[in-house]
Amino acid sequence: MKNSAFIALGSNIEDRYTYLKKAVLELDSFDEIKVVSTSSIYETDPVGYEDQDKFLNMVIKVNTSLGPFELLDTCLDIEQKLGRKREIKWGPRTIDLDILLYNNENIETENLTVPHPRMKERAFVMIPLMEIRNSTLPVMKKPFDPLLETIANKEGVRIWKQKNGEDVFALFEN
Repeated sequence: MKNSAFIALGSNIEDRYTYLKKAVLELDSFDEIKVVSTSSIYETDPVGYEDQDKFLNMVIKVNTSLGPFELLDTCLDIEQKLGRKREIKWGPRTIDLDILLYNNENIETENLTVPHPRMKERAFVMIPLMEIRNSTLPVMKKPFDPLLETIANKEGVRIWKQKNGEDVFALFEN
């Protein structure tokens, strides 16, 4: 699988943890996608539309033979399968899957922008991303650490379930 991508996951409806787990396992069930790393899970305050429950967020790294648009379609299909409804912008959701990075590519289309256009403003994305990719952003050529210092609301991101060791699925064991 020649491509690597980082995907942000978020949930704040019902059993948030179960939705994260189902989404990760669903992605890994495809022959064309292999989940190779997961961040810890963070509980985060809502951003944008604030009149809703707290989120659980994490970031995963996948290796894939899919192109970026095929990967996006797969993510959207998984969201729909897990009951995602798009009723309020930035509103409550069973699961949200956002492609943050795809290889070191810069993609700007109506349906997909990579790197994700708002990721560098969101502590709930950057903190788990830094946990599994301590490097630079393709379009910025800046290390993550100084970038994180400029992000607001870091206090709204709290560790919820610490990743144990290197096993990809260690977070989801009983």
